[in-house]
Amino acid sequence: MTPTDEIKPTWESLIASFQCPDWFRDAKFGVWSHWGPQAVPGQGDWYARHMYMPDHPIGRYHRRVYGHPSEFGYKDIVRQWKAERFDAEALVGFFADHGARYFVGQACHCDNFDLFDSRHHRWNSVNMGPGRDILGAFRDATRNAGLPWGFSEHLAWSYSWFNVNKGADKTGPYRGVPYDGNDPDNADFYFPPHDETEAQFALRPSREFVRSWQERLIDAIDRYEPDLFYTDGGVPFGDDGLKVVAHFYRAAQQRFGGPGGVFNYKDVGGRRPDFKKNTGTFVAGAGVEDLEHGVVDGISDDPWQCDTSSGPWYWMPSAAYLSPARIIQTLADVVSKNGNLLLNYTQRPDGSLDEETEWIATEVGKWLDINGESIFGTRPWKVAAEGANTFGSGEMSLLCDATFDATDARYTAKGDTRFAIAFGKPSARDGGWCFESMRGEQVDRVTLLGHGDALAWSLNDDGLVVQRPDGLRGDHAWCFKIE
Repeated sequence: MTPTDEIKPTWESLIASFQCPDWFRDAKFGVWSHWGPQAVPGQGDWYARHMYMPDHPIGRYHRRVYGHPSEFGYKDIVRQWKAERFDAEALVGFFADHGARYFVGQACHCDNFDLFDSRHHRWNSVNMGPGRDILGAFRDATRNAGLPWGFSEHLAWSYSWFNVNKGADKTGPYRGVPYDGNDPDNADFYFPPHDETEAQFALRPSREFVRSWQERLIDAIDRYEPDLFYTDGGVPFGDDGLKVVAHFYRAAQQRFGGPGGVFNYKDVGGRRPDFKKNTGTFVAGAGVEDLEHGVVDGISDDPWQCDTSSGPWYWMPSAAYLSPARIIQTLADVVSKNGNLLLNYTQRPDGSLDEETEWIATEVGKWLDINGESIFGTRPWKVAAEGANTFGSGEMSLLCDATFDATDARYTAKGDTRFAIAFGKPSARDGGWCFESMRGEQVDRVTLLGHGDALAWSLNDDGLVVQRPDGLRGDHAWCFKIE
């Protein structure tokens, strides 16, 4: 396909025109800012929905801390979001210094609030809250850092997901008192009255909402020129959704002079057969499939992406955070199977990173400084994984409890060089690692990245046996370069 060829809003045209670019395949590790006004209360994800549910823990929290949602609603949370310490240049620079090879911002979440200077929606971060073009600041910082740039959209959920704002308590002193979403003066934020409240894409979206979704995203694509465009689900709204995807590809093709744009979308129904919700349409081959908190089983023929978060999607200081070792293990597993990892580092409402997040990102970056040769620019080897312990496969599979030891390894390759990434170090009694998948391979040289001392190794019927060196250095995972 040449830049002059027309990409049409059909699945056939999108599949025929899409070619995963080398920049994405080589990058392997991206950082995501999944951030917005829902960070303000410090209660994690989906605050804008759950605050209107009186029996939900977040609903009870909201009533205790802020008051009843008939008097203090989500619009008031938005106005409390000031992002007073937000520094896009410092954040993106920090992420780039610690291993990020692409960066993704968030254009709008399920809360119907745009984080950019929207021409088609007054509820945005320039008019309210921070008074800043968050997406534009991230775009400029990412380009200045020399990284590919993208943004995500979750807006398609909002028409149904956010519509709980029109309810009322069924019991208690506020029984029957309408929530603030019933105020017609804010109907452009809370939506005009309708009856869908499921946490899914609307089954019967109004024509006005679909047009708004389309106009806002095309506006963002035209003004912020993303290399990557992520939608949280399959393609929504039939032909109207396909028009937005085709518009993105046409714009990216014009900039790149050929294929270069990456569209991320999800096969939620296919990956989670127990999930009986409407999450859009997925047809393979039109972009790069994204699995939320998920991995695939074995090496995928096509590049794919796992997205996950270092902590909760939105800031919650009481929540558990992933360890650097778990993030590195996830990255190695994903890359060994022909994927990329897109990782959200949770931000405080003021835009800064908390101390634990900074430490996690620093540890991951230190590991990549030493071992990045086994990750960046690699391709899958003939075998992805070794060992009895896995993350499982499919959407949400990373949420399982997985433990790893020195028998667990992941393989990548770059030309004739193979890399074995061991997830544990052997005890002094065991003496070393054994990479069984290397049985029968030709091996001339083995080195441990970051460890200058000579290694004792042998290749036998058990595989490649590498003795644990004296004074073994490093943390989290150990990477062997096999030539």
